[in-house]
Amino acid sequence: MSTLVERAGTRVPHTLDVPDTLEDDASSQDSATDEEDIALSSSPPASFTHLREISPLASWTVSTSKPGCGVPALLSPSTASFWQSDGPQPHLLNIHFFKLVAIVKLRVYLDFELDESYTPTKMSFAAGMGEYDLVEFGEWKGEQPKGWVDVGLDGCGGGDLDGEGVLRCMCLQVRVLENHQNGKDTHLRGVQIFSRDERVKAPRGKGESGKVEVGEEGYAELEESDWMGEPELR
Repeated sequence: MSTLVERAGTRVPHTLDVPDTLEDDASSQDSATDEEDIALSSSPPASFTHLREISPLASWTVSTSKPGCGVPALLSPSTASFWQSDGPQPHLLNIHFFKLVAIVKLRVYLDFELDESYTPTKMSFAAGMGEYDLVEFGEWKGEQPKGWVDVGLDGCGGGDLDGEGVLRCMCLQVRVLENHQNGKDTHLRGVQIFSRDERVKAPRGKGESGKVEVGEEGYAELEESDWMGEPELR
């Protein structure tokens, strides 16, 4: 740090030594803030308390990837890591579940500020029982996205309690068709898939207004799972 010291009517620069501990504290605070921001961006919002993320229950494969930027990087809880493709378009992400699932929320994390020409501007989504009977159910287009992008499920299935679409499938495919500025390869920093959490108690019924009544927080508390066991996905 520099300051000016007056000597005999003149001003000369004088350097003040800053302790290394202060600089280390400042850098550690900055890194802690960055890690906190990453954690907040990758964690589901409070409105998802009635949902359960089923992404870890699937087997994930990609059409191509750069070394160190494959499926493990995509599934990392940190949005600082990403899947980077390494081949011609379209870039494919295949998600295989071991049994039929009912998907109510699907979202993808994109960041134009970090990825620039690697950022997707057009994606399509398909689902089915396997890779050979996939049916396209949605398409997304956007410019300079930053954050989680929700994929619409309107028209899928018969709807759930909230009137939202439900996608029932065993195989889900994400197709990156175009990138910003006609970029060749792509970056995806996160994909999350949610199903209705059956550990949440059913709504309490209809009140005088005719609307479904739920708990004070919107949904009842979770039931405890069996001892030393994980709840089953139904």
